[in-house]
Amino acid sequence: MTADSDRHAMKMAKKKAARDKIMATKTDEKGLIIVNTGKGKGKSSAAFGMIFRCIAHDMKCAVVQFIKGGMSTGERDLILGKFSDTCSFHTMGEGFTWETQDRDRDVEMAQAAWEKAKELIRDDSHKMVLLDEINIALRYDYIDVNEVVKFLEEEKPHMTHVVLTGRNAKEELIEAADLVTEMELVKHPFRAGIKAQIGVEF
Repeated sequence: MTADSDRHAMKMAKKKAARDKIMATKTDEKGLIIVNTGKGKGKSSAAFGMIFRCIAHDMKCAVVQFIKGGMSTGERDLILGKFSDTCSFHTMGEGFTWETQDRDRDVEMAQAAWEKAKELIRDDSHKMVLLDEINIALRYDYIDVNEVVKFLEEEKPHMTHVVLTGRNAKEELIEAADLVTEMELVKHPFRAGIKAQIGVEF
């Protein structure tokens, strides 16, 4: 080995020892409250990545979509077509509020989605429940954020993970969460006149 290689090996050995020491202290397990928010793309995509990990490990899971309507998406079609025995999928919304233009109906649908979400989360056979775009319903006060936080803190089974997506997550939810990721918008093709495309957005 060269002197540079020796130095690199010693440096990496020290890093590994330090890392192993840190990892040895991480022994607890719990179901996490996970929030994906921010203006950047990828909030739901990242959440579905975790859902597919659960499916791959044969862990029962569920999805509730709060806003997105009946439009076909790759993840929904794949789950319903191939993995419905492991993951239940519930599309409860009728589209974004600017499309429905009916607040009362939006509130009614969001409340119904929240009731379904609570039912799924209470069932401790579910190892993960994804509440897709719930942050939008919370932002418009279709659902009370304090009710959501109280439920997650008091009724969520200890080992169940709950993932909540959508931009503009409320501070109360961020405070209650164990893991929060904010997707930052740097550049988006929509601004250059490029529409949403199959395989990327849906």
